[in-house]
Amino acid sequence: MKPLIDVQQGLQSARIYHDRDVFETEMERIFARCWLFLTHESAIPNPGDFVTARMGQDEVIVVRQKDRSIKAFLNACRHRGARVCPVEAGNARSFVCNYHGWSYGADGALNSVPFEKELYKGRLDKSTHGLREVAGVSSYHGFVYGCFDPAAPSLTDYLGESRWYLDIWMEANGGVELLGPPSRSMVHCNWKAPSENFVGDAYHVGWTHAAALKAGGGFLAPMSGNAGLPPEGAGVQVTTRYGHGLGVLYDTNPGSHDMPLAQDIVAWQAKKRPAIEKAYGALRARYYGSHINGSVFPNNTYLWGSNLFKVWQPHGPDRTECFTWAIVEKDMPQDLKQRIADSMHRTFGVAGYWEADDNDNMESESQLSRGYMTRQGFMNAQMGIGGDREDPELPGVVGESAIGETSYRGYFRFYQETMNAATWADMDPADSTWKQELTQAGSGLPAAATVA
Repeated sequence: MKPLIDVQQGLQSARIYHDRDVFETEMERIFARCWLFLTHESAIPNPGDFVTARMGQDEVIVVRQKDRSIKAFLNACRHRGARVCPVEAGNARSFVCNYHGWSYGADGALNSVPFEKELYKGRLDKSTHGLREVAGVSSYHGFVYGCFDPAAPSLTDYLGESRWYLDIWMEANGGVELLGPPSRSMVHCNWKAPSENFVGDAYHVGWTHAAALKAGGGFLAPMSGNAGLPPEGAGVQVTTRYGHGLGVLYDTNPGSHDMPLAQDIVAWQAKKRPAIEKAYGALRARYYGSHINGSVFPNNTYLWGSNLFKVWQPHGPDRTECFTWAIVEKDMPQDLKQRIADSMHRTFGVAGYWEADDNDNMESESQLSRGYMTRQGFMNAQMGIGGDREDPELPGVVGESAIGETSYRGYFRFYQETMNAATWADMDPADSTWKQELTQAGSGLPAAATVA
């Protein structure tokens, strides 16, 4: 069988979009052991508050405990496996299975069983039949992630060098929150298609979204119809150890597609940037006022500047559920928060006109890989290959272009590593050879032409 990923050549097999065996391996090797986004702390502020979420194909209940910690449990009764929490969010002291009435506390413990004494006659050990708990639940600046694998690195270590960039918008500005409940839609695509798009694809913006850019205006409008490339030095691409990556387009925040709103956000940011620059430095303050597209591996994506936060939950090789929240700064006036949320949903919500553009592409590239001949081929992510490097100021591996595929290559480099590894012990966090894999990639390709 041909390999799925060729890091050195910047190629990915088309099989990764549709093959059932590949998908099942992803559930085992990626979703059963990587950190996955669950919720934001602002959604569950009080003891007993809960939301339901998905970790791969598993449904979980995320609950704030009496001691204010957060736990997550499989949403499946330990009797016959029926759902114990049928709603998306709320506050509860217990969760009761509709099938036979087994009742669980907010801490996951099995509290009561109908006719326990009469029917089980002392042979049911309730202490071993609590809801199955997710091994790790951790919060980073209020963003709550869960992990099934107790051998996984901590969330902080898993985010690694990407934290330097996440901190710019998650924490440097005083913190953010997600406005929910999230919008939800089902897209007939493979979960990786949108995840890879957000990790590093600025190439499609001027072409795919040409009409949207013309109609909506905003700071990204000059890209409409591929009228021209961003000038040299207009941005960068970055990838990190565990596949997290981002692209930055300098000084175009907000990418809001509503010019009056964009101007109001610029004015808001202008008041905060001096304090950010004093605390975090001029470069990170510039990033605060830039547009950032990014992904936290495997399936959590965001656009800082277009103010959206998404999770792409796999339901099968070619069915993905999209959850979308609006990102707002905590200390913004309520009116400005609402205007940002309204603008985001007009563009990237269920009926958003940018979202529709993207979904057409995600669905076609996923569904065409059903074809026998199509899935024998490879997809190309060679843009900028041979130019990736380490930078003394920027963590990770950097591609010096606002438009490139450095982040694609880094995302799929780690995808291949985790798909091939039997355990986390096989993925040494101190191993720096991953950077060499990327910075030395492309050596077998034709030499780059000199541009006059």
